[in-house]
Amino acid sequence: MAPDLPATSARPSRWELAWRQSDYWLTVYRRTWRGSVITSFLTPLFYVLAMGVLLGGFIQVAPERLEGATSYLAFVAPGLVAAQSMQLVVGEVTYPVMGMVKWNRIAFGMTATPLGPADVVNAHLGFLVFRLATVSGVFLAVLAPFGVLTSPAGAVGAFLTQILVGLAFATPIYGLSAGLRNEAAFALVFRLGIIPMFLFSGAFFPVGNLSPALETLARLTPLWHGVDLTRMFTLGTLEAGPALVHLGYLLAMAGLGYLWVVRRLTRRLGD
Repeated sequence: MAPDLPATSARPSRWELAWRQSDYWLTVYRRTWRGSVITSFLTPLFYVLAMGVLLGGFIQVAPERLEGATSYLAFVAPGLVAAQSMQLVVGEVTYPVMGMVKWNRIAFGMTATPLGPADVVNAHLGFLVFRLATVSGVFLAVLAPFGVLTSPAGAVGAFLTQILVGLAFATPIYGLSAGLRNEAAFALVFRLGIIPMFLFSGAFFPVGNLSPALETLARLTPLWHGVDLTRMFTLGTLEAGPALVHLGYLLAMAGLGYLWVVRRLTRRLGD
């Protein structure tokens, strides 16, 4: 009679393996959250007060020139929310990712366990979703007393848009960071990518005010899609066609970026 073989346990699912890393990311956040309070919560409030309330008090423009916004504050606030989502995740997937694969090499330690590169990425992106949810939630709550949010449904739509905007930036830049050998390229990312997008992607003025070439370029950026979709929700001017284009663009960026980051991290950890 053949001896009984020990039963083999099934491998946990990808989501379960990602969840098992939540303790690590929450521990990291508990130890570092104080350093991000100003940039994550106070800076956006200062932007709203300075650009929307103080400067906006001097700007009297017809609503049709502000894409339907009744005031400059109502126009600029959703742009600042989307821009904050971009800046938040870029800060989380540049130098911190470089640290994981080069300086403290945490990623190598993680994948020495049953975790694979995709599991590491899933957990990290889950942490970023948590950060996006807390920061954008607070930001939108701060905007509520100013009358910027036209309806609860619009507020929820704007909130969910920030998760998508963040992932659309996080995955491709995560992939870039995972394969870099030094941090010198990050200066180019910020100077030639993030800062110009922050200034010229419709957060502070309609992109129609730009030259035709620059307007076309602005409309090709992920931030413009995020800003415009957020503004549709906050102003209550949602249109199915443009909204689906924005959603498709941001989903494609996030999905293709995810495939790229898993591939790049797998290659880097195999070096």
